[in-house]
Amino acid sequence: MQRLLRPLLVVLFVFAIIAFAFSFTVRFTESAVVTTFGKAGENAVLTEPGLKFKWPYPIQSVTKYDTRLRVLKTRSQTQQTAEDSQVIVEAFATWRVSNPLVFFQRFSNAGSTADDHFAKAESILHNILRSALGETSKYRLDELFNPDPGQSKFAELEARVFAEVTGGSGADTEQGLADYGIEVAMVGINRVMLPEKTTAKVIDRMGAVRNNLAGSIGSQGDARATAIRAKAMADSRKIKAFANRRAAEIKAKGEDEAAEFLAMQASEPELAVFLQNIEMMREAMAKRFTLVLSASDFGMGLFSPSALEGLGEGQIPSQLPDDSALLNGQAARGSIITEAVGGNP
Repeated sequence: MQRLLRPLLVVLFVFAIIAFAFSFTVRFTESAVVTTFGKAGENAVLTEPGLKFKWPYPIQSVTKYDTRLRVLKTRSQTQQTAEDSQVIVEAFATWRVSNPLVFFQRFSNAGSTADDHFAKAESILHNILRSALGETSKYRLDELFNPDPGQSKFAELEARVFAEVTGGSGADTEQGLADYGIEVAMVGINRVMLPEKTTAKVIDRMGAVRNNLAGSIGSQGDARATAIRAKAMADSRKIKAFANRRAAEIKAKGEDEAAEFLAMQASEPELAVFLQNIEMMREAMAKRFTLVLSASDFGMGLFSPSALEGLGEGQIPSQLPDDSALLNGQAARGSIITEAVGGNP
């Protein structure tokens, strides 16, 4: 039994070596490039996953590339802005092998393994990305660091860097990335830092912007207040003018309506004086109080014992004491002593 075990192990070992030399596997995340005597033809790329067969080395060799997205990060580097301020920028790019055959043809001279090819490709991409970050010089700090998200041009900067990278204008090459079998999926800026001097400038500029904004708001408030005061004054003048015009109309109407009665009183002045005396007596005696008056005072002539002597029916008393002076336009003399005693008149 032991004699058969040793030859069996040898056979298995030889079979494993032969299988390793004549076969290989391709994963679903990989693409393989099969070269014959170091050269790759048009049908050298295998993308279907599974077990594959080949001739042993040195007749054929296989280089497998991972086609999943890879992330490339740049080191911090200083960039100038449009107003000659300095910022420290860190960027990243996601990329993958889009054409394994072209990728192999471009980077096979970097080494014999896929890792060597990836290292060379990332070196070129790194230079291209660093060169593309020069787009930062086309923007001012206030355009990149705007508190209003809708006004910030940070996304525009990332788009310009992406366009610059995919355009292929790198530091080491003038050809597009497609000529290297590389596809860049996304470019982004993951960090922007300000040097100490630039930070102080930004803070001062932000303060100046806020002061200008406050001054603008104050000016707008003053202008608004002036407009409100002017409108209020204009409205007050209109109201006063309307009130004066209305008062004049009412006064004129009153004078027109009173003209008829004044004319009637002027035709019978003695009747007018008599009616005024009666009106004054009615108003004076509307309350309970006692009056001690002189019959010679204005309007008191009717209280004289001889005021109605010698008058017939329908006759109006005339030439009452001191009433004649009123008719002649002279002021009546007299004194009125009023005493509220709560009695009957």
